[in-house]
Amino acid sequence: MRLRNVPGAREEIAASKYVVLDDAETKGKWNEIFGNTHPIQIEIGMGKGTFIMEMAQRHPEINFVGIEKYSSVLVRALEKLEAINNEKEEKGESTINNLLLFRMDAENIENYFAKDEVSDIFLNFSDPWPKDRHAKRRLTSDRFLARYINLMKKTGTITFKTDNTDLFNFSVETANEEGWTFLKKTDDLHHSEYNEGNIMTEYEKKFSEMGNKIHMMQIIQ
Repeated sequence: MRLRNVPGAREEIAASKYVVLDDAETKGKWNEIFGNTHPIQIEIGMGKGTFIMEMAQRHPEINFVGIEKYSSVLVRALEKLEAINNEKEEKGESTINNLLLFRMDAENIENYFAKDEVSDIFLNFSDPWPKDRHAKRRLTSDRFLARYINLMKKTGTITFKTDNTDLFNFSVETANEEGWTFLKKTDDLHHSEYNEGNIMTEYEKKFSEMGNKIHMMQIIQ
């Protein structure tokens, strides 16, 4: 969900060392940007960043890129990341240095990542675009799955979570039609064998507390 305009958000984002802007030349250069050869995992539509920040802390051996279209949303994630790192510095702990936030529209993702540059993709509680005429905008549509193939390693996976049953069914059907293999699939993640180690997003916590079941699938080419 898009937040209201946040005054000064664009300026704050542009000045931050944690943010890559959509005018940056990044394609094929992500390992150079991070300064190492670690695998790169991305979350498209990171919201306030709870999921990807926790992933980055759990997996220092992986580089993470959190992608968000709206400055008004990204700035909230940026503030959270800065607060976490400030607290870590005060405690003398290692900061999160394997995560960058990226402001860009997912429709243009092929302009910013090269073939085989991405190891894994996370899609968490994406906009369902419920009207049929908007189906192509869903991040699990055939158009987007084709885009992801052009970024990912052959061993790469896409993990998708949602509480929206219609969107999940659409996503499962589309993945089947496009020839993807299912590694995991459940209509009730929190009561399944796949819940161990699961990191909840802001929306996931909210929806599960409302009694909504969380659907999840993980697919590979």
